[in-house]
Amino acid sequence: MASRTTKIIALTEAGKNLAERLRSTIEAEVTYKPQPFAEQVQEFFINGERLIFICATGIVMRSLAPVLQDKYQDPPVLVIDEQGQFVIPLLSGHEGGANNWALEVSKLLNAQPVITTANGYLNPVYSVGMGCERGCPVDELERLLLECLQQSGLSLDQVSSISSIDIKADEVGLIELAEKLDKPYQTWDKNQLSEMEPLLSTRSEYVFNTVGVYGVAESAALLSAKRQTGQQPELVLNKQKTKKATCAIARSYNGR
Repeated sequence: MASRTTKIIALTEAGKNLAERLRSTIEAEVTYKPQPFAEQVQEFFINGERLIFICATGIVMRSLAPVLQDKYQDPPVLVIDEQGQFVIPLLSGHEGGANNWALEVSKLLNAQPVITTANGYLNPVYSVGMGCERGCPVDELERLLLECLQQSGLSLDQVSSISSIDIKADEVGLIELAEKLDKPYQTWDKNQLSEMEPLLSTRSEYVFNTVGVYGVAESAALLSAKRQTGQQPELVLNKQKTKKATCAIARSYNGR
């Protein structure tokens, strides 16, 4: 699974200067006055690239409107004013990680994040759910997890736990991963995980026939988040997979 790259798009000299300043602190490519504008930025968006626009929000929305899908699939989009005073997560705030990304970028620029989505400051708890083939190497599990965190705009420090189904309680790779990252590892039985079925993004008949639930990674992530706060969980990142492993990230809020 390829990780998302980042493009910073600027339309003025002042915006270009700010983009270059930002590029010195994050790994990104600066694109100055791409032409034709709408077609170029739509292509970036369709390719799943994380986008930072230094321009007015209106032109961004009008340009991207034809290619928007939904908050679970669209890549995160930030908008910054030319003076670098405000950072706005415009698209995929929760699910795509734009809110957290905006907080990170605003710190780099000493700017004010402008987060308008609900629950933006309510102490979220993030949990990772994983599934894998028996004997999956720890390196593959770690690589998948880190790619999922990057895609969600999250850091490892924000992860509260790693979890899976109970038949993976002795899975060496998952145990080693949790120990290496200093995270609790917990497992749930199929009856507990089945409580999360209405919240799954997809349902796999194959997985159900094999282990008794329609999705291990998403169910485990959701249930762990719910158990930690007692509040309704939600998926931050739908199931991502390699040939041998799956990973999903869920969240719930303390004090919701």
